[in-house]
Order: sequence, then structure tokens, then C-alpha cells
Amino acid sequence: MSVESVRAFFAEKAPDISVMESPQSSATVTLAAEAYGVEPARIAKTLSLRLGERVVLIVTSGTSRMDNKKVKALFKGKPKMLGPEEVAEITGHEVGGVCPFGLKTPLPIYCDVSLQAFDVVVPAAGSTHSAVRIAPSRLAELVRAEWVDVCEVRE
Repeated sequence: MSVESVRAFFAEKAPDISVMESPQSSATVTLAAEAYGVEPARIAKTLSLRLGERVVLIVTSGTSRMDNKKVKALFKGKPKMLGPEEVAEITGHEVGGVCPFGLKTPLPIYCDVSLQAFDVVVPAAGSTHSAVRIAPSRLAELVRAEWVDVCEVRE
């Protein structure tokens, strides 16, 4: 269902963007960078967090690391990563393919400013073998994300 829900999302909202599939797994930032021929920082990873009763998605550069203090200050709560089963149940996407597109459950989505360093980023597209190429500004616009600064950038 997951890749199909992402394809349906783009068919409706951005038909010019197509889902790429790779025979190689793209389940981690390193694997995704290899599979799609980009540096790891261009991989747009999606973090699934629980903040009290709320679940949010934060899309960030592949080499950025979430800064718990910044997240806690912004969201007024301690972030907790969701477990794999909970991620799949809430988003409809398996871990390694989680993205802000074609979600099973509507969720608040945030894009970290670390993505703005790039003209094009490569987020997953619902499975561990799929992705899209998209400008960070377009990604944020399509999923109605709010820009936030919640990560530390690592080289």
C-alpha cells in the first residue's frame, strides 16, 4: 500500500514528480545515497516522533542529527522516537521508507532548515526501495510543512 499511496499523492498533487525505484535497498541514509547517486546530506530522512500525546514527522538532511534540547523547547515536550510497528501503523510506511507523502493518518509535518542547503533532496517514497527527487521548498509546500530549526548539522 505504501508506495502506491505515495504514487497516488504525487499523481494528484504533483504529476510532474515520479517515484524512482531501486533494486538496491535505500533503507538507511548511506544505502539511499548509494542507490540514488547523491551525497548522504541530500537524503531527506523523516523522523517519526511522539511528543506527549502528539505524533509529528520531522524531515531533515540525512547527515543532520536531531537536537533534543531544540525539539523540547519548540514543542514543549520530550521527543520519543516511535517503534517500527507504531511507525507503520500510523504512517502506513515501513521504517526505511517513511516519508511525508501519502500518509495513512494526517500528521503535522515539519522540515528542518538543514534541507535548505540543497536545491534538490531525495526523500524515501514509502518503501525501502523507492524515493523521489524534489526541491526542499516544493516538498514543504506539498505537505504543508512548517520550517523549523531542530537539528545540528554534521559533515
